[in-house]
Amino acid sequence: MISINNLSFLIGSRALYDEADWHIKPGDRAGLIGANGTGKSTLLKLIVGEYSPSSGSISMAKDLRIGYLNQDLLSYDSHHPILQVAMEAFDRQNKLHKEIEELLKVIETDYSEDVLNKLAQKQEEFDALDGYNIEYRANEVLAGLGFSSEDQKRPLNTFSGGWRMRVMLAKILLQDPDILLLDEPTNHMDLPSIKWLETYLSSFEGAIVIVSHDRYFLDKIVNRTVESRKGKLTVYAGNYSFYLEEKELRSEIQRGEFKNQQAKIKQEERLIERFKAKASKAKMAQSRMKALDKMERIDDVDDDNPTVNFSFKFSKPSGRHVIRIENASKSYPNIDILHNAEAIIEKGDKIALIGANGKGKSTLLRMIAGTEKFEGTCETGHNVTTTFFAQHQLESLHLDNSILEELQAFAPKHTDTELRSILGCFLFTGDDVFKKIKVLSGGEKSRVALAKSLTTDSNFLILDEPTNHLDIQSVNILIQALQQYEGTFISVSHDRYFLDNVANKIWFIEEEKIKQYPGTYAEYEEWDAKRVKPAPKPIPIKQEEKKPKVAEPAPANVQQQLKKLNDKLKRVEEEIATFENSVKACEAELAKEEIFSNAQKLQEANQKYQSEKALLDAAQQTWETLAGEIMELEG
Repeated sequence: MISINNLSFLIGSRALYDEADWHIKPGDRAGLIGANGTGKSTLLKLIVGEYSPSSGSISMAKDLRIGYLNQDLLSYDSHHPILQVAMEAFDRQNKLHKEIEELLKVIETDYSEDVLNKLAQKQEEFDALDGYNIEYRANEVLAGLGFSSEDQKRPLNTFSGGWRMRVMLAKILLQDPDILLLDEPTNHMDLPSIKWLETYLSSFEGAIVIVSHDRYFLDKIVNRTVESRKGKLTVYAGNYSFYLEEKELRSEIQRGEFKNQQAKIKQEERLIERFKAKASKAKMAQSRMKALDKMERIDDVDDDNPTVNFSFKFSKPSGRHVIRIENASKSYPNIDILHNAEAIIEKGDKIALIGANGKGKSTLLRMIAGTEKFEGTCETGHNVTTTFFAQHQLESLHLDNSILEELQAFAPKHTDTELRSILGCFLFTGDDVFKKIKVLSGGEKSRVALAKSLTTDSNFLILDEPTNHLDIQSVNILIQALQQYEGTFISVSHDRYFLDNVANKIWFIEEEKIKQYPGTYAEYEEWDAKRVKPAPKPIPIKQEEKKPKVAEPAPANVQQQLKKLNDKLKRVEEEIATFENSVKACEAELAKEEIFSNAQKLQEANQKYQSEKALLDAAQQTWETLAGEIMELEG
């Protein structure tokens, strides 16, 4: 299908690709991965002919239809409705439709056989190309990508960049290409749209090449993983999870071969050193030196998975209640976000706020941060210090500062050694820290902004799409940092791997309320798949036509059950607090010298600790069960 042979591509004196090879076959679903700056997007541009190779070749059939989605398509502008823009994919059908319309006008006055034959031919071809269903197909794809019927009538230029990209994706999918080249297709997509795209691509019959940092997305779609690294393209015959296992296996083999070769080299060097001064052995030593020079050296394995070794701490721990939201109502023209909503964020909560775009996730974060006006209250708890990370903060970076200067100005209490350690965690090593902000890519700026967020003395973080523009390696770094972070945070993200590894509670907005699931994202997914969801609200036509809401009371028996369950939940929370204090007291006892130095006392203290810990675990399990029952009744 596409054959890449001995491909080299130079940017200045730097070889982005150096005699790289890759053969894309029909049916391949390849995930193209690698750190930022290794040339993934560049390779797609080389394939479609936007760039020319420095040497080598990229060959393919002349009639190969390529669908190419890239971030440059955001600049496409149109005043036409998005349904019409998506239908531009059907070039031949649109042309035939126009010709048929013209012939129908002609036939009103000219009934000649020639005109009738032309009309019949055009209609036959239009029918063969399924022309009568193109609007339905466009409507179906746009709906899958999150556009309502009303949205599809709106002009393209009234949508934000992320939504425009979805329209471009719809147009490409409707062209029915032989191969899809998708550069970060899930950027700016919400979770429902990502899942729809997964389903669509799973049934796509052509080949696919995807550049993405979404590990779960890659695992669902690809059957080949191609790593772009050090100018080469290495193919692994499986999805991303397979790639991780296979790469580790290959690395172990390479590590062993490297060690064996190094041992052999040292042995040869000792022999040469020993005999080179002896006349009778000089010839042999010379021969061994030449053989050593010609030896093809095996590289040691690079560590591609740096770990966070900096402790992110703060001087003051917060009180138990970090944020308390009461009677919160928020709406925009034609959209109601919240109505008399309530929620509590407690110390130690790691919350993932999820849901479709337009449901008010970022609005809720701004309300919590105090930058968005609303009706009701959002009370910040005792000793709570907050840092709010949002994408617009990338624009507030000082472009003439170096990376290190940016952090020095923001966190003057930290030493340069500490700051460089933090930057090392975010992949800025050595002289990288002296790069000017203005020369950094979008992903690099995101890493700088995230590093700044984590150098603050804050015990509460608000993170709005922190994984945008980050490659897989950088997402792993952020996950490690947040796993070590001892404070509280709430984050909006569409990266399911990220959510699954950092969150212990899930928030979602439904029926204008803030609802909570007490568990991980994977557990939430399983629970959400089983529950009966409330019917969606009808789309309002005009603000003035909206009728005043009349709250429908829940049945009396449901209200009684909810009251009983909430009372139980409150009592269990009080028990948990008591047991937590008992466990802490037992831990303090175990730490005393007179206890751990006496075997009898140590055994008794340990038994008491185990007993209190079991009571605490049981109470926490009861709390989770009750919380689940309450959510079922409320849902």
